[in-house]
Amino acid sequence: MVCDLCKDGEAVIQLTEIEGSGVRQLHLCEKCAAERGVETTIASSKPTQISNFLSTIHEQMPGAKGEPVNCPFCSSTLADFRATGRLGCAHCYEAFEVSLRDLLRRVHGNSKHIGRRYVAPLPSELPHVSSATELRDRLKRAIEAEQFELAADLRDKLRGIE
Repeated sequence: MVCDLCKDGEAVIQLTEIEGSGVRQLHLCEKCAAERGVETTIASSKPTQISNFLSTIHEQMPGAKGEPVNCPFCSSTLADFRATGRLGCAHCYEAFEVSLRDLLRRVHGNSKHIGRRYVAPLPSELPHVSSATELRDRLKRAIEAEQFELAADLRDKLRGIE
């Protein structure tokens, strides 16, 4: 299939655009898709917008040009965070706390969450969901271990719950 935009490249990406109530499908080559912002092998070599944004913000932060700080657990640095937009592990939040608070303050205007919070339902409200998931796991393990009598009992219990 030929690219809908340049008419000479091989279309390898199908892009669906929704404009108002209309839907339009475009068949694009990698070059045209990269120009429209769709990540391809050509576009992946370019720095992402989030990494550019993070590096700009980080350069403006006071003390950002000082000695690089490493996470004691995974050894990732603030430079890694700027490059990828992702922290290496859960311990990075503690290691880079000051820089992250400054970043949040600049991006959101505050470093603390204000607003509604997600409240998880109590386990007693969904007893069949967790037990059904647990039964499915046990059933799978019983079948793999060729314990077919146990598997049949678990299957019957699972049908009773569902």
